[in-house]
Amino acid sequence: MSELSHFDEHGASRMVDVGAKPITERMARATACVRMQPATLRLIRDRGLAKGDVLEVARLAGILAAKQTASLIPLCHPLPIDSAVVDFQFPDEQTVRIEATVRVTGKTGVEMEALTAASVAALTVYDMCKAVDRAMTIESVRLEEKSGGRSGHFRRDC
Repeated sequence: MSELSHFDEHGASRMVDVGAKPITERMARATACVRMQPATLRLIRDRGLAKGDVLEVARLAGILAAKQTASLIPLCHPLPIDSAVVDFQFPDEQTVRIEATVRVTGKTGVEMEALTAASVAALTVYDMCKAVDRAMTIESVRLEEKSGGRSGHFRRDC
């Protein structure tokens, strides 16, 4: 179990000790996709849903989620996030692609914060649109890029 940093040599869970690590600038970017009926996406883009502007509510939910990650994921460190940005793209007529970018100057990375932001933004889109499209799917939640820290830079190729 020593390969997994959140377990000690006996297999007990632990929060990783980052006390001796240097403070560096760190960034993580994660994405999630929500697939839906084309009519649902038109309602989102035209701000035609009764619950309001889906994308702005999802953006705020994602930013709040990034800030609350340590409360949701048991072994994450609470971090003083420098920046959290949630953006939306429409790669086709039935998909909202959510991209969350989180930055911190600290001793540990923000991959979980970016993944949590993208996930919660996607869940918010689903929640706000489920009355008109229960067949929506949340797909491809993944880390796209991270930088800073000992492990260096990672960028997904595809």
